[in-house]
Amino acid sequence: MGLLTRELEKNVPCTVEVSHKFESLHAHVRFDDGSVVNPGDEVQVHGGEIMAPFGEIVIEQRKATIVRASWLERQWTRLTGDLEVMELCEFSFSEEVNL
Repeated sequence: MGLLTRELEKNVPCTVEVSHKFESLHAHVRFDDGSVVNPGDEVQVHGGEIMAPFGEIVIEQRKATIVRASWLERQWTRLTGDLEVMELCEFSFSEEVNL
C-alpha cells in the first residue's frame, strides 16, 4: 500500500449470509481466509443477486475482490467518517416533527 496507490486482492473466498426474518433483516460477508477490511477499502462480491424468501436465511460461498485504499484515502476516511454517519441521524426533542 502506497501513499497514493491502491492494491487489488482478487478471488478472496467469502461466505455471504442474507437474512429476511421479522427479527432480523441483514446481509453479512465473512472472509474465509481471514482478510480484514479497513476504512476506505472497497469490496465487490461476485455472482448473482441473493434473494432470501421471508422467514429464511440464505448462506452462500462466493468469491470477492478487495480494493485496498491508499494511505491518504484511509486517513481521510478516518477523519471524515464520523461526520458522514451523523448525516444519517435526525434528532427531535419535541412532540411534533417539523421538516
